Amino acid sequence: MTFAYVALDPSGKRKSGQIDAANKESAMEIIQAEGRFVLEIGQDTDQKSRTSTPSSGKKASRNDLALFTRRLADLSGAGLPLDRVLQVIADQAESPAIGEVCQQALIEVRGGKPVSDALAMHPRMFNDIFTQTLRAGEASGQFSEVATRLAEFQERETARRSQITSALIYPAVLLVFAIFVIIFLLTFVVPKLAGVFNSIGSELPISTRILMSMTGLLTTKGLYLAIGIAIFAFILARFLRTEAGGIAKDRLILRLPLVGPIVRKATVSRYARVLGTLVFGGVQILEALRLASLAAGNREFRKSGSKVEDEVREGKPIALSMKDAGAFPPVLTNMVAVGEETGNLPLMLNRVSDSLDFEVDNGMRRLVALVEPAIVVFMGVVVGFVVLSVLLPIYQAQDVVK
Repeated sequence: MTFAYVALDPSGKRKSGQIDAANKESAMEIIQAEGRFVLEIGQDTDQKSRTSTPSSGKKASRNDLALFTRRLADLSGAGLPLDRVLQVIADQAESPAIGEVCQQALIEVRGGKPVSDALAMHPRMFNDIFTQTLRAGEASGQFSEVATRLAEFQERETARRSQITSALIYPAVLLVFAIFVIIFLLTFVVPKLAGVFNSIGSELPISTRILMSMTGLLTTKGLYLAIGIAIFAFILARFLRTEAGGIAKDRLILRLPLVGPIVRKATVSRYARVLGTLVFGGVQILEALRLASLAAGNREFRKSGSKVEDEVREGKPIALSMKDAGAFPPVLTNMVAVGEETGNLPLMLNRVSDSLDFEVDNGMRRLVALVEPAIVVFMGVVVGFVVLSVLLPIYQAQDVVK
């Protein structure tokens, strides 16, 4: 039976929760063994609603999930029983969504379910890679080691996303500012000079005529342009959500100059790290290859991953299959070959991933260093064009007067 209780923890704070036990006395013994003083306890009459997927609709951030996995690894590695681990994490959780999921998983675990199955009941928060790896760790008796690998993987992913976001903030602000300056010049400054240009009488320079045409387009049909851009963006967003649109977008990204090589290395790095984590956890190699392809994050690259999976299923070595697929760099195929020969594939995959991450970081720094001056030069060219288009008719008028 499931019992709802209210108890005081060792610090004197009131805590509520649920617990599964054969009877009320057994439930009180379990709670007291955790160092709590029971104030109220009774059978939970709403057990079904408590064991379902959270109805609050709240989602946990990547930082919250990384912190949850780190605490899961550290506490289980310290020797705490897994139900106690979930209880401690629930009490310490800063995220309401994480705390709610931990409480529900705690009920399932005390009811006899493995932690991986309890967390798998919340697929929006814990994906197949997470639950499959934990399941393999439970089966192999390496739960804390596997959870540690998962925590390291999530922390690296979170740090990488934070690094990219931080690096793009300044160029994005600079680009938005440049666009606003250009729109201001074309819609407020240049129209006030249009009457002066028209009164000159002589033929205006071509740059001035182009500028006047752009200004007229923005001032007379700006609303229609904005609506057209919004409709195009909406249709494009809907298309990119489809499978064909996603593949086209991922293929284009990989072929972009400067950006493409960085994205390809980041994709291969993620693939290698996920594959190494899954193999270390004891997941079967075909399932590990499938999940690693899905986790790579690029649909075009996923085709190569599926080809590797098919060839390995037919009996080919992993390194040879990766070489035939063509999307994997030689450093990965060679290290995988060494890992297969020595029986230490997870270590080799992690080393390759670390090396590729270093190259991605350097590439990102160089790319951002190029983007910032490029935006400044673009803004300077546009402003210079506007100034030149304004000054040329004035000089031309002076020549006519002379």
